[in-house]
Amino acid sequence: MDLKAYLASKRQQVEQSLHTLLPQADGELQLHLDSLAYSLKAGGKRLRPILCLAAAEALGTSFPQRLMPVACALECVHTYSLIHDDLPAMDNDELRRGKPTNHMVYGEAGAILAGDGLLTFAFELLSQPDTGDLLPDRARLEIIHCLAQAIGSLGMVGGQALDMAAEEKSISFAELQTIHRRKTGALITASVQIGAIIGQANQSQMAALTAYGNAIGLAFQIVDDLLDVEGTSAQLGKTSGADAKHQKATYPAFFGVEQTRAKAQEAVQEAIDALTVLGPSADRLRELAHYISSRSH
Repeated sequence: MDLKAYLASKRQQVEQSLHTLLPQADGELQLHLDSLAYSLKAGGKRLRPILCLAAAEALGTSFPQRLMPVACALECVHTYSLIHDDLPAMDNDELRRGKPTNHMVYGEAGAILAGDGLLTFAFELLSQPDTGDLLPDRARLEIIHCLAQAIGSLGMVGGQALDMAAEEKSISFAELQTIHRRKTGALITASVQIGAIIGQANQSQMAALTAYGNAIGLAFQIVDDLLDVEGTSAQLGKTSGADAKHQKATYPAFFGVEQTRAKAQEAVQEAIDALTVLGPSADRLRELAHYISSRSH
């Protein structure tokens, strides 16, 4: 199966599972649940759950359908972060995945609560007790701890705090790298690590996959910086030029477009080099690294 078909197949698998797993209710909670579903079903690459699946597969583990809630939890966390990033108090964006942002449809309070709901729902999915035969308690706790660390104050949330504090200020390149690794990279790395836990990675395999995740997380954000300069809102599904509008430090601001493109390729090569210990079984992860650097949105 080529990469395009693989991505389409896995994306469909994730989206079908999300549709099945989303909480359902009638009556007074309907508007709130509609706001969750609005952002979660708005599309997207589903890259984080796919990386989780691919990491497990690289270790020879066929990802069971009954463990799809674990992969779906990653998409719930990612979507929550987008909803909150778009809020007026944050980046104040009106377009996401080609549609009006959540707060434009459901109001600011509704969007905050939708993000809160998705974040909490992610941990509900991770802690489901009926998959104990597939996921031992120790592994489940390790996954929950891994994700909580990646998205908390020392990870994604901390990265967003640093990003907000850096607006309209001059920061060093080292500070920019810290923001990128925490705000974007931490969840991507955790997605790979969680797949590795499910695949029962040994110490050297986990180290390799962690290094891979760190490198592609950085590559992803470098390409995002580049697309914000070169892409259109129609291509990106979100407002282009937002970084310049908010006077944010970015790779193109430090290095220019061509050198930024080279920096992305360097990060991709670093990711690929990290997988040497896994041999041909990690070829899909190698393909995903190239996909991340060549994407147009």
